[in-house]
Amino acid sequence: MLDKFFGITEAHSTVRREVIGGLTTFATMSYIVFVQPTVLAMAGMDFGSVLLATCVSSAAACLLMGFLANYPIALAPGMGENFLFTFTVCMAMGFSWQSGLTIVLFSGLLFTALSLFKFREKIMDVFPLCLKNAIGPAIGLFIAFVGLQWSGIIVLDSATMVALGNMKHAAPLIAIAGFFLIAVLMAYKVNGGILIGILFTTGLGLLFGVIPRTLPEFTWSTETFFNLGFSELWARWQDALLAIGLFFFLDLFDTVGTLVGVSNQAGLMTEDGKLPRAGRAFLSDALGTCIGALCGTSTVTSYIESATGVAAGARTGLAAIITGLCFFAAILFAPVIALVGTNVAPAYYESLGIQGALVPMYPAVAPALIAVGFLMLAPLGKIKWEDITESLPAFLTIAMMVLGYGITEGIAAGCISFAVIKTAAGRRREVHPIMYGTAVAFLLRYVFLK
Repeated sequence: MLDKFFGITEAHSTVRREVIGGLTTFATMSYIVFVQPTVLAMAGMDFGSVLLATCVSSAAACLLMGFLANYPIALAPGMGENFLFTFTVCMAMGFSWQSGLTIVLFSGLLFTALSLFKFREKIMDVFPLCLKNAIGPAIGLFIAFVGLQWSGIIVLDSATMVALGNMKHAAPLIAIAGFFLIAVLMAYKVNGGILIGILFTTGLGLLFGVIPRTLPEFTWSTETFFNLGFSELWARWQDALLAIGLFFFLDLFDTVGTLVGVSNQAGLMTEDGKLPRAGRAFLSDALGTCIGALCGTSTVTSYIESATGVAAGARTGLAAIITGLCFFAAILFAPVIALVGTNVAPAYYESLGIQGALVPMYPAVAPALIAVGFLMLAPLGKIKWEDITESLPAFLTIAMMVLGYGITEGIAAGCISFAVIKTAAGRRREVHPIMYGTAVAFLLRYVFLK
């Protein structure tokens, strides 16, 4: 029955390979179950509720991808989008997390509509290739920077803003050990290296008293489920539209990149470069985002880690369904996940002579953030660095996003500089009219909203 429904034999696979592929994919992307509640909790959201929302929405999206599109591609809340949600939408722009979830829902509905009406290819043509290849790495560096802060490797400094932390203290040393373990496991192509690194770092943290040695008080909650906020969006519609657009484009870039990359590896592309059932795959991704927003988490998107499952032999949607079932099973380990996402022990802060509230540290998940940030840098090699009209917007996107500590600021700098330098160089035909409108909109934002 499984063979007939998923076309397993036709795809030159077996049920066993699909199961192993699904388990492999989950092992490589399961770090998000630990990281997502930690990141969104900084926006004031309930840890237990976000944990439940992460598992439920990831599982639902994987099942949709498996049944609707029949592709071995797993989905979960995206790294990058979660930082956009917390640090930009909630902290920098000042939206409540309820309004943030509503923004994510609208971006998902927009993605759903465009998936149904097949406008996605035209939308992709609007953004220049240099910015597509710069935004992901810029977010990656931003994530890595946060990871360095959470580990204590980088600390605040009154003279230089940031400085190297005290390398004699346990937290940064533990984080460094965890990161290099992840790197070694990656070198040996060990599936689930990031997950192993998180667990290893947690063990060291418990051993040296950096992480509290008692399980934190954990209670299941559905506080974030169907808890949306609309009033702020109507009052600040300009900011809301900007945020919706940012979430939409980031999800679009992630999905297209993942579908193309994984499909090429799995041999799913046709000879003319077309991807069969691509519309269903986009629809699964879009519906996953809507489900995530209703449950209480940021944008759900396709994961490039699905390539590890393909490498293990997965070729059909059965693998995605197995991954989805694993996300459901992860709910059973909630107390352990809560321990990993706990702030450092009060006694450790006291040993440093600082107030914990001023220096949040999460050394167990910090190595994972640094490693994921590193992995997101790959597209930088596709940028035409010898062409200043391409490389300068890419550079400003990265510089302003990391040094300006804002994802929005980086994308704004890239869009504005691209339109300006292309026009000044006499190459305005390379700029889509919508890009000019986007650049003007960002400029007006700084004029009237800053």
